[in-house]
Amino acid sequence: MYESLKKVCDDFHLYIFAFDKPSYNVLNRLNLPHTTIISLAQFEDEELLEVKPTRNKAEYCWTSTSSTILYVLENFNVDNCTYIDADLYFYQSPKTIFDELRDKSILITEHRYTPQYDKSKKSGKYCVQFITFKKDENGMKALRWWRKRCIEWCYARYEDGKFGDQMYLDDWTSRFDGVHVLQHLGGGVAPWNVQQYSFEMEDEKIIGTEKSTGKKFEVILYHFHYIKFFDNNKIELGRRILTDEVKKIFYKPYINHLEEIKQRIYQLDQSIDPHGSAKYTANWKTLILYIWRKLFSSYNIYDKSKFFRNDPEYFRERN
Repeated sequence: MYESLKKVCDDFHLYIFAFDKPSYNVLNRLNLPHTTIISLAQFEDEELLEVKPTRNKAEYCWTSTSSTILYVLENFNVDNCTYIDADLYFYQSPKTIFDELRDKSILITEHRYTPQYDKSKKSGKYCVQFITFKKDENGMKALRWWRKRCIEWCYARYEDGKFGDQMYLDDWTSRFDGVHVLQHLGGGVAPWNVQQYSFEMEDEKIIGTEKSTGKKFEVILYHFHYIKFFDNNKIELGRRILTDEVKKIFYKPYINHLEEIKQRIYQLDQSIDPHGSAKYTANWKTLILYIWRKLFSSYNIYDKSKFFRNDPEYFRERN
């Protein structure tokens, strides 16, 4: 994400919150320009530490999202802060997104679910992937409200109209003043909505076309949600339909880039697995899951060495 942003944007500063010591150490050794690395020891306060034992790792990260934004706004000389997920990848400068915000205080992005993948009733209408707060009255009011709610409840389950840190955003357009919902279709392309578009390359830009309207747009960012690396050299791209076109334009270059970065990190510390590879197990449970996916879902698990072959049959037989 950092390297993609650096390629398309000359003027930015990234505040990276490292949630474990190995990550903090490696990030500091990389000495990345335009970054500030923040450790848990610097960031965590009494309220976060109090609820930390009640949340798993993912839930604690979600609990902390609003707090990371508040920490930057209160501790650094900035007038706005944008939270971005680490699995985003930028293809154009996000300036277009900020230009759309104009005089509003808060920017949120919709999932724009493809109907067959619509989880808005239990996951929320908006995605906490790219969210901006200005350091003004409207922005700080909403941010502090959100942080308080996440401290009170933030779990990886649907319960009483809540899900993680995300469903709290559902009523913000009526709850708070100064909220803008991003309209640019290129500011949130993701596995759960990519089926609605076709793509082509034009002068090194990715141009999307909304199939239902014919509307064209430049892709600003893609959210590479759910990519998994396994210890047997396999990768999973998720369980939603991804065309060969999408794999070629988005996934192959992205995974290649991850592999390049992995080698650089290994040179610094071979004890770290940058991909966080999961153990691939073969038992009756995985067999049932395999059969279920083949019958009812998209099956996007590939041998990593074969994924980069230009072999349509290899993909077709696995989808």
